[in-house]
Amino acid sequence: MASKVVICGICTDSLPKLTQEESLKLLTRAKQGDAVAREQFLLANIRLVLSIIKRFSSCKENVDDMFQVGCIGLVKALENFDINVGVMFSTYAVPMIMGEVKRLIRGHNSLRISRSIRDTAYNVLKVRAEIESENIIPTTEEIARRLNTTECEVAYALDAIADTVSLHEPVYNKDGDVLELMDQIKDEKSDEATWT
Repeated sequence: MASKVVICGICTDSLPKLTQEESLKLLTRAKQGDAVAREQFLLANIRLVLSIIKRFSSCKENVDDMFQVGCIGLVKALENFDINVGVMFSTYAVPMIMGEVKRLIRGHNSLRISRSIRDTAYNVLKVRAEIESENIIPTTEEIARRLNTTECEVAYALDAIADTVSLHEPVYNKDGDVLELMDQIKDEKSDEATWT
């Protein structure tokens, strides 16, 4: 039995489940301008948005915000979908929904990373997974060798896509005793007066 989820005031238990035939009929009517069919079709496909949001559960972005932009992606997918292409709506909609969610996440990141560095990082992660699948511990040297690049480039790409961390991020929190990352930083050159 699926667990009930309430997000943005919508209970997933109440979402309609359509057969493929029912979905195609609603989609056809929606594309012909039937507003009721459009609303029913979008509501029946909200689960696509929820499934994509699950993929970003470790992200610090607000879930309601991700849901809302995911719904925008769903609407855009419906508006731009061509029934005559011969692919399922979900196949077309998922990348559009995911694109909107990723755009939201990137938009709140204060650091901008160039496309080439992100591509390099993607290739590094892919090669690292391949190495791990061979039961070998992936080193930057081995990854660089397989990508025909330098170890410095591998390290730089991985560092560029790493999440930024606040100095006030708790690294230990037990029984009200909180230790922040800042508490772990040592500076031999400065004293407390310099920091205040």
